[in-house]
Amino acid sequence: MKAILVMYDSLNRHMLPPYGNTWVHAPNFQRLADRSATFDNCYIGSMACIPARRELHTGRYNFLHRSWGPLEPFDDSMPAMLRKKGIHAHLASDHPHYWEDGGATYHTRYSSWEFFRGQEGDPWKAELGPPPMPARLKGALKESAARQDFVNRQYYPTEDLHPQTLTFDAGEAFLRKNHDKDSWFLQIETFDPHEPFASYPKYRDLYPGDRGDAHFDWPPYGPVSAGETDGDMRTAQAGYAALVSMCDRSLGRVLDLMDELDLWRDTMLIVCTDHGYMLGEHGWWAKTVQPWFNELANTPLFIWDPRCRRAGVRRQSLVQMIDIAPTLLDFFGLEPTPDMQGGALGKTIDEDVPVREAALFGMHGEQVNVTDGRYVYMRSGADPDRNEPLYEYTLMPTHMREMFGVDELQDIELSEPFSFTKGVRTMKIASRPIGYAYRSGTLLFDLHDDPKQERPLYDESVELRMAGLMRDLMRANDAPQEQYTRLGLPSTGAIEPAQLLARSHADRAERLRAHLAVQARAMRAEIERKRAAPAGATSGD
Repeated sequence: MKAILVMYDSLNRHMLPPYGNTWVHAPNFQRLADRSATFDNCYIGSMACIPARRELHTGRYNFLHRSWGPLEPFDDSMPAMLRKKGIHAHLASDHPHYWEDGGATYHTRYSSWEFFRGQEGDPWKAELGPPPMPARLKGALKESAARQDFVNRQYYPTEDLHPQTLTFDAGEAFLRKNHDKDSWFLQIETFDPHEPFASYPKYRDLYPGDRGDAHFDWPPYGPVSAGETDGDMRTAQAGYAALVSMCDRSLGRVLDLMDELDLWRDTMLIVCTDHGYMLGEHGWWAKTVQPWFNELANTPLFIWDPRCRRAGVRRQSLVQMIDIAPTLLDFFGLEPTPDMQGGALGKTIDEDVPVREAALFGMHGEQVNVTDGRYVYMRSGADPDRNEPLYEYTLMPTHMREMFGVDELQDIELSEPFSFTKGVRTMKIASRPIGYAYRSGTLLFDLHDDPKQERPLYDESVELRMAGLMRDLMRANDAPQEQYTRLGLPSTGAIEPAQLLARSHADRAERLRAHLAVQARAMRAEIERKRAAPAGATSGD
């Protein structure tokens, strides 16, 4: 048996032809849909990038216990399980978070791996002089990452040198070398179409039209501001579309190899992403700082299973990233571990047999969300200005790009084992969220009547049922007791009408937007001050 996983980062389903898009040039995604099962109700789980990859390995949610961080010593790892059973697991990736502190234990679970440098400010090439960087990024919060990114871009002036191309080159080399061998799993993973939206003229030229700032390829994480024009928004959307078209070309290379090497006969193919990306919808850019609207949470998923050979079919069952590990283990004849919460999708691919009634998703310390496929319930705590209590449970105290600070570790406690830590106690460390979504309040949407999530629903009977589903899934995940306290949700007993929050939180989303607008104005003033400062001046001058 053989399997290929092609994974993108920040790939929007509504920008793909199989999901109804009519203006993005992505014929290979349609070609893929014609050869596979296309899932209409695939949802995120733990956010963002690295927490999703922890789910890929472990087959269980992690955001209620931990923020962004490495695999833990007690975690199951699907690639490691394959490796230990003699199935070669190979990773080819340009995803820069794998070689940062917060992602450092993932690649070593594979039998072999290869990395390609240079994406999104990856500290790759050393150039001490000032690089050619747009003026609008000077003084910005991400100036350091942007500076490094513009250094890196000079080293892949042509598409054949781009990290995405090199990643798919490596995948092709593996397939040509090993296609006639048995028992392997290949993961081809690119960081694209994650921002910044840097591509090449042949892709950008597919999307002509009126534009704003030609360099607006790296939107801020936050609300669309008054200083950003409609032209800037079109520039960002066109830049993202151009990168999707480049991703589509790379996908076509894999499909060509499936044809040429007759891999459709015995090779599973999964194409997925971790989450989407906001391009001005709901008045927001990017991710993590706003509620997890469907543009972010409802993701594309395509699976070809050579056992049932279902092609050109749509599947409505509710599925998630946590299902991929059990699906691959089942395909190779292995049992999932007791700690895996996902379900093997073989029968879902074949006959649309459901694996769950509802799906939990979210980011550590932010809203906890649940959907049953029709309703989406986003629950914040009762107090708009407090988000407590909140703790991290870990044996690997690292953030995305740094260790936990000494100040964070001075008051650690030892927690008793959770159901999934295999009898191991963990550190319990006071935590803080990195986003703002908890300030948006509790929101309820009916996707049948309001698919764009523009009109919050106030229906106590629906909210009560969704709150019950949320609590059931939290219990199944062995959520820490303080998560119930933070959300104002009883861990046992009846959920009372007085504990429903959607109606009382009706003004919270606008309060968040107003709060961030004040922050944005102050930030822009500071950026302008830095730009106007004489060369060599410091912030204390």
